[in-house]
Amino acid sequence: MFATPIRLARGGGMPGFWKRSLDEFKRQANIAVKMEGLHVPQKPRPLVQFTDPASIETCKAFSDEDMGGFSRARMTFHAGAAHEESRREQGVIGNEKEGGGETSEPSHMLFKGTISTELPPNNSDIQRSGYAAWRTKDRGFSLFGKLLWDIDPYSYLALRIKSDGRKYFVNIQTESIVPTDLHQHLLPTYTPGAWETVIIPFHAFVRTNHGMVVEPQREMMRQKVRSVGIGLIDRVPGPFELRVADVYATNRSPAREVGRESSGFDLESEEGGRGIMDEVEPRRKRGEPEKILI
Repeated sequence: MFATPIRLARGGGMPGFWKRSLDEFKRQANIAVKMEGLHVPQKPRPLVQFTDPASIETCKAFSDEDMGGFSRARMTFHAGAAHEESRREQGVIGNEKEGGGETSEPSHMLFKGTISTELPPNNSDIQRSGYAAWRTKDRGFSLFGKLLWDIDPYSYLALRIKSDGRKYFVNIQTESIVPTDLHQHLLPTYTPGAWETVIIPFHAFVRTNHGMVVEPQREMMRQKVRSVGIGLIDRVPGPFELRVADVYATNRSPAREVGRESSGFDLESEEGGRGIMDEVEPRRKRGEPEKILI
């Protein structure tokens, strides 16, 4: 039995149903009035903006702690300079230009914690641990159906970040036939310890399932994006810290091109290599069942 829009509107826990419906109506009406479907959009499409404490509630953090491991992860909001849309449209964010540092700290989310590869002592089924990640929550429903991002008119994903230099991966989940599929790309960082805007072409993302590259490599279903997020699976014990101000789709090309060769996955490896997963754990012997934590 499927929930109808009226049921969703009346049900508890959905106080923003009518607001979401109105916002979606305004968005679609704006597209129609401006005839954005007939030309390449010049303005960016915000996906995640950490501008106030409530914005943290649209995302969730998780780690191997959820399965009995000892890694820890949390998200906290930090106030700072306002996000200025006009500067973003010009390719300048705050006092920052692409690939360079920023003098003022923007309002942002701090993703912080500790990675531990220690295994639970009383659970022999778990043979690997050491990961942490965050992603956006499902956006719910409106009168127009399930709310998904349509970023098909855009060519790039942009993230405004301040990294500690560790090996993070950007994750995009779509409403694909295989719900556990993720499109992933190594988060490029050029100035660790300083604010920067990094831009990744959507065509450079790699289709994976449970961290393994899968074939055939299909184009990302950008008309129906369900969530975006960032994960840390380098399994290097110790603290981590990543600050994110916002994530958005754009048509402004990056100052330096990011291609498949820097996706973080060894797509050309021989003998069925699994890219980053070869770094995460040794390959299983033939016939050996997979017992994993991530």
